[in-house]
Amino acid sequence: QLQLVESGGGLVLPGGSLRLSCAASGGALDDFAIAWFRQVPGKFREGVACINRHVRSDEDIRYFPSVSGRFTISRDNAKNTVYLQMNSLWPEDTGAYDCAATRDCSDSYDEFGSWGQGTRVTVSA
Repeated sequence: QLQLVESGGGLVLPGGSLRLSCAASGGALDDFAIAWFRQVPGKFREGVACINRHVRSDEDIRYFPSVSGRFTISRDNAKNTVYLQMNSLWPEDTGAYDCAATRDCSDSYDEFGSWGQGTRVTVSA
């Protein structure tokens, strides 16, 4: 059974950067599309970015509008890891970030599984 573990969160100044990692075990990461979600205080969990198993076109990578141009999702299947590079962080990016797996980024939220425990990102001066 696929298990995902997030890491890389922390405290960062506004305008700073962090790189989150989503490491997989118990299965081959390249069998799955992987998405990052975040839970911002007082709001519902929202999708941040998603990357399909194979990146053949722009449709295989998707970003939530507020992070487009600032965040970059990538995957290294040899290392069984998906990354989220976050640049130009804003206080509004503060939240609990977790990753989850599905077959394709076009899948609905209910189809995502193998949720990790999450990693906390705090953007504050």
